[in-house]
Amino acid sequence: MFVTIGLITGCWSRRELNDLAISVGMGFDKKDDQVQVMIQIVNPGEVASKRGGSGTTTPVSTFKATSKTIFESLRKIATQSPRKVYSSHLRMLVISEELAREGITPILDGISRNHEMRSDFYIVVARGTTAENVLNVLTPIEKIPSNKLFSTLEMSEKVWAPTVKVKLDTLISDLQTEGKDPVLTGIIIKGDPTKGDEKSNVNRTDPPTFLVYAGLAIFKKDKLVGWLNENESKGYNYLINNVTSTIGHIDCPTGGILAVDVVRTKTKMKGKVDNGKPQINVDVFLEQNVGEVQCKINLLDPEIIQKLEETAQEEVKNILEATIQKAKKYNVDIFGFGEAIYRADPKYWNKNKESWKEQFSDLPVLVKAEVKIRRLGTVSDSLLQNTKE
Repeated sequence: MFVTIGLITGCWSRRELNDLAISVGMGFDKKDDQVQVMIQIVNPGEVASKRGGSGTTTPVSTFKATSKTIFESLRKIATQSPRKVYSSHLRMLVISEELAREGITPILDGISRNHEMRSDFYIVVARGTTAENVLNVLTPIEKIPSNKLFSTLEMSEKVWAPTVKVKLDTLISDLQTEGKDPVLTGIIIKGDPTKGDEKSNVNRTDPPTFLVYAGLAIFKKDKLVGWLNENESKGYNYLINNVTSTIGHIDCPTGGILAVDVVRTKTKMKGKVDNGKPQINVDVFLEQNVGEVQCKINLLDPEIIQKLEETAQEEVKNILEATIQKAKKYNVDIFGFGEAIYRADPKYWNKNKESWKEQFSDLPVLVKAEVKIRRLGTVSDSLLQNTKE
C-alpha cells in the first residue's frame, strides 16, 4: 500500500493543456492612478495550423485588465479568458515609457513574488508608445510576436551590439547593487499602430506596421530618466564588455569610407583611489576585419593599415567618451564604476558611497582603445583602386 501511494502522487497537481491559456507576452501601462496589465495568449490551433497562418483567427489573442495592483489585474483577466492564465512560458515583458518614468519597483515586486513565473524572460521599454500597442502588433516570419521579439533581441545583441538582454534577476540585482544603475532596451513601433493588430499586417511583403529595437533606457534607481542613442548604446556595451560582434565604418585617408567588422573585443575596467580621489581606467581592445571598401586605397600597404587602425581607435574612443558624458549628464552610474571603486578600495567606498552620485559627475575616466585589423576579406585590394578611370 505504501509503495502504491508513492507512485500515484505525480498527478495530484496536474494541469491539462486544454485548461491553460499560455501567456508569452505581458505588458504594463499607466491608466490614471492604476496599472493596466495586458497579456498575449497563444492560440494553439492557429499556431499549429498547416495552412501557413492563413486561417481565420490570429495566432495570438490579448486580454487586459486594470486595477491598483498587478496581482489583482492578472486575476481580473479570468473574467475574459475561458482558460486559466499560465505564465511559466513568458518570453517578453514590456513596460510603457510613461510608467517607467514613475518607477518600476512595484511592477518588479509583483512579478518576482509570482511562483508561476520564471526569470528567463526579457524586459524592454515601449519607447514613445504603450505596451498595449506593442503587444497588439502581429509580426511576419514568427507567428507569435513575443517569440519574434525574444529572438530579435538575442540576435541584435549578438551581431549589432546597440541592444542588451536584461532578465528579471539581472534587473533586480542592478537595482539593489550600490554603485550600479540599470538599463533596458527600448522598442518602438514603425508605421501606424492602429493597423498592427490586423492580420493583413503579415500578409504583405512590406508590413505597414512593425517593431524595432531602438536605444537604451537609462534609469536612476528605478525611474527612467533618459535614452542612449544607437552609438551611445554600442558604447555602453563596449564599456561593460558585452560586444560579441558588430559593424562600423571609418573614414579613408584619401576620402570615402571603409566598413569594418568587429570580430573580437575585450574591455578591462579598473578603479583606483589616489590621494583620496577616485579614478577609472578603461582599456578596450578590438580585432576587426575589413568588410567593405568605398574608397581608393592600397590595403596591402602596412602604413595604410596602421593609419586605419589609428583612425578606428580614435573613433572607438570618441564613442566611449560620448557615452560616459551622457551618463554623467543624467548622473547615473550605468557602467558599474562604483563597483570598480569598491573593489579597488573598500574602505574608501564605505566611507563615500552616500555621496557617490555627487562624485560621479566629476569622476575622471581615462579611456584607452587599441584596434588591430586582422583580415582584408576574400578580395585583398580595393576594387575602386583597380578600376580604370
